[in-house]
Amino acid sequence: MLRVRSHTGPAIAPHVDGLARLRIEVFRDWPYLYDGDLDYERRYLAGYARGDAILVAAYDGDTMVGASTGMPLSTHAEDFADALANFAQNINTVFYCAESVLLSGYRGQGAYRRFFAEREAHARALGFAHAAFCGVIRPDDHPLRPAAHQPLDPVWRHFGYAPVPGAVARFTWRDIGEDAETAKPLQFWIKPL
Repeated sequence: MLRVRSHTGPAIAPHVDGLARLRIEVFRDWPYLYDGDLDYERRYLAGYARGDAILVAAYDGDTMVGASTGMPLSTHAEDFADALANFAQNINTVFYCAESVLLSGYRGQGAYRRFFAEREAHARALGFAHAAFCGVIRPDDHPLRPAAHQPLDPVWRHFGYAPVPGAVARFTWRDIGEDAETAKPLQFWIKPL
């Protein structure tokens, strides 16, 4: 039985290493194929422990086995500047749901539903009008695409999200088996709160 707890602002700091390890492990799989680095993750995630961020964590006993984060989209304005050039919403009204990572053995127990619900409740309490996230875009003929892969689009639509036409961000990371970082496209999805 998973135990789910939410942490906000500075209370996130003690959980950064657990979140970093989860991101590295889960994002190594399709479609992210992320060849992660713990030091980079610690630096990147340190910013989560400031401001209005939330970490929703799923635990098996004392071990974090899943996590989901969110923060005001304006926190990432520079990262998303090109993708949001034609964005209809004022970014100050949008809460960014940064990631949801869950070890495969714990899927199907309702954690994903809790992740969305907790982040959206936090965003509403802060007065945000929309929630958004990005999903990586990989070509259908990518050589590492698993034959049985099922896109998460139907799940995201089930939770009320829809893709934002033309809003595609670009982030760089090193794929497993690669020597250098390359830019990856990520599609924005949004939901009114």
